[in-house]
Amino acid sequence: MRAAPWVTLVPGARTVALGWLALLGALALLAPVLPLPYPPAQPDLAHISLPPFAAGSTHWLGTDPQGRDVLAELVFGTRTALGLSVAAAVLASAAGALLGGAAGFWRNRLRLPLVSGVGLLGGLWWALALPGAGAGLVVAVAGLAGSGWAPARRPPRLPVPLDAVVLGATALLGAVPRLVLVVVLAGSVALGPAGLLGVLVLTSWAGPARLVRAEMLRVGVQPFVAAARALGLPPGRVWWRHALPAACAPLRTAFPLGLAGLLGLESTLSFLGMGLPPEVPSWGRLLNTARLEPTAWWLVAGPGGLLLLTMLALQALSRPASAHK
Repeated sequence: MRAAPWVTLVPGARTVALGWLALLGALALLAPVLPLPYPPAQPDLAHISLPPFAAGSTHWLGTDPQGRDVLAELVFGTRTALGLSVAAAVLASAAGALLGGAAGFWRNRLRLPLVSGVGLLGGLWWALALPGAGAGLVVAVAGLAGSGWAPARRPPRLPVPLDAVVLGATALLGAVPRLVLVVVLAGSVALGPAGLLGVLVLTSWAGPARLVRAEMLRVGVQPFVAAARALGLPPGRVWWRHALPAACAPLRTAFPLGLAGLLGLESTLSFLGMGLPPEVPSWGRLLNTARLEPTAWWLVAGPGGLLLLTMLALQALSRPASAHK
């Protein structure tokens, strides 16, 4: 992927990006205690569609067609956008790293104790076919982890085609555009923030899983992994303490890009009126109000500018530090 021109032309682009993201993070954390003139979602019917910096008005960045303060909506929308997208990116990366790392390490040769094997297969089926995907992934990982610390006298073992299951799941998720899949899931039931977070994680873990699996195929044949096996360490411990940390290296570059995609996805859902309740401030919902007042340019400039700058900053962080020199 070619970098945006500003990344290569602006000196210190990485530092600027870090500073911008740090500012947004501080804004999101301190939003409840900031001395804003108005709280979010409080209409001021005497000042509807007021432009920014209007004479005699304390609505510094104007109001929307419902009279809500744009500054308060932007500040608390930052809290919503970063809270959901960062949490979803972390959970999706963790789930993808565990499943992709296990698939690349054991391939289709995994043989688990009967209880652990049933837990793994049942958890994966739960994550893919039933509500509560996060709980299903927990059950699957617990079943997998149980194989590495099993006692010496092991019960009958169940062969698990882990690599085929994970590759099939990633292919299934990749066959449908993520936006379409998320819109279908978010539109089928009423979701709160926790439900939307689960949908974002469920539809986003496949990318990290593919990256970590591909890296694990390379790491699994390295001398340090062979040495750990030669020392007689259990396979689960070799995977967890030696192979998996090395195989997660590509996520350092992929995480900012995945976070940018989730940020855009959350804003798109909010713009479409899906996922979050109407009273929750968000950048996408503020953009949506511009349809009611097409001449209110400030309703597009504020959230659109924040979204654009944040995505550019995340793209800059996705490049290795040496590329900015």
